[in-house]
Amino acid sequence: MSAKKDIETNRNSNDNAVAWVNHPAAVSRKRTLIVSIFLLIIFATVYLTTHSPLLTVVAVIIMVGSLSSFYVPTKYTMNQDGVEIRSFSGIKTYNWSRFRSFYPDSNGVFLSPFVKPSRLENFRGVYLRFSDNRDEVMDFVTAMISKDDPKDGGENVSS
Repeated sequence: MSAKKDIETNRNSNDNAVAWVNHPAAVSRKRTLIVSIFLLIIFATVYLTTHSPLLTVVAVIIMVGSLSSFYVPTKYTMNQDGVEIRSFSGIKTYNWSRFRSFYPDSNGVFLSPFVKPSRLENFRGVYLRFSDNRDEVMDFVTAMISKDDPKDGGENVSS
């Protein structure tokens, strides 16, 4: 399966929505192989040091669970109402009114509920990963989170 098949960007003119799927494991087969071999080494090490199948299963659950966003596709949908994120852990929906600023980087854009950078934003913000659709996502986010929104009196820190 090619990376292009896993990366779907759709813009529907009827509801002005942008939807895409991000699946890092499908994009980079080499990275997926390296991570998988590393995990197998960790699992073998846990079993060989503890001789406990139960602890090995616990290690598998913890490691695979923490890497689920890498191995399992995540679907993002942005529309006029907000952002929806469908992942292995469930469906999360956020209204645009929650966000006051955004910070793009090379892999995605971080939506923050704060006007200015805060230590709490990592716990309260949302990160949207790009999938060969940076311009489209950034155009939509910029349109939805106004730079001179009178309710917050601030500006976005975006580049």
